[in-house]
Amino acid sequence: MSKYLIAGNWKMNTNADETRKLVSELSASASKNQEVEMLVCPPFINIPGASELLKDSFVSLGAQNCYFEEKGAFTGEISIPMLKAFNLEYIIIGHSERRAYFNESDDLIAKKLEAILNHNLKPILCIGETLEERNAGKTFEVLKNQLDIDLSKADLLKISDMVIAYEPVWAIGTGVSATNEQVAEAHKWIREYLENNYKTEAAKIKILYGGSLNHANAKEILAIPNVDGGLIGGASLKSESFLKIYNTAIELS
Repeated sequence: MSKYLIAGNWKMNTNADETRKLVSELSASASKNQEVEMLVCPPFINIPGASELLKDSFVSLGAQNCYFEEKGAFTGEISIPMLKAFNLEYIIIGHSERRAYFNESDDLIAKKLEAILNHNLKPILCIGETLEERNAGKTFEVLKNQLDIDLSKADLLKISDMVIAYEPVWAIGTGVSATNEQVAEAHKWIREYLENNYKTEAAKIKILYGGSLNHANAKEILAIPNVDGGLIGGASLKSESFLKIYNTAIELS
């Protein structure tokens, strides 16, 4: 198992040409490294093209969302079997933007996580508190409630395939990252939660930090105990900045 996972969440960015260009640049520079895994998650429509370009590379492929049913009358949704056809390994679920803009509940996220694990893919479960919740001293109450529900349907035999991304909502896309102390405190709490609930499997679960992680602060953040990588938004849209974060992880490993 690699020490770090450096994941790019491209959100609703990049057209087909931009995807091909970015994927080509990343795959040309990413080396075979046992300690650091690079992952890109383009928009659904660009996954086929990315998959074709990445089939012989060391860059992993993921999706930004999915639905838990395999097929049916769910207009506009994408199923896990549809995504598996393109040889991806990861699916992001529970991102704060999905929770806030599309009213996704923890009950729905739990069904998605269960389905992803049952299809032998790796869910990247996003959790995190708002600024109001942090200021009210409810950070760990919020994280516990999210994890309790989101993991309630998970197959315990497959739980080690999961990745958790701690993303304080107030730091996403704002340019304001949590302090090193805040990151350390949250990741330590999440690790202890996993150890208390999943015993030996807990050590295999990666905990990523997301929230304005960039090449300038990557070295400090990735060096924090219990930080096993990053889920990166804006800085993953340019190969130069994303590769700097990736290479920083290689240096630290």
